[in-house]
Amino acid sequence: MRIDIVFVTVTELWRQSLEVRSGATVGEALAASDFARVFPEYADPMPALGVYGERCTVQRVLSAGDRIEIYRPLVFDPLESRRRRAQHKKSPRNP
Repeated sequence: MRIDIVFVTVTELWRQSLEVRSGATVGEALAASDFARVFPEYADPMPALGVYGERCTVQRVLSAGDRIEIYRPLVFDPLESRRRRAQHKKSPRNP
């Protein structure tokens, strides 16, 4: 069965289509892909994963046509950024 694997960096979209056996898991598909070779800095430890936007583990069994999404780590904490913006708005402005 055919599945897709996608990963987006700040500057590029990487996509690979694979033929895997029926009953293959996300982990098996990733092991068969070129992801670890192309992005060794992200391969260990493996970042968060999902199938069509739903978070999953490497044990998830794939279905034909599934798209495995590899989520890169955040470079900042969105909650912390919101706190900083709110704090900045509260502070008196310099003329």
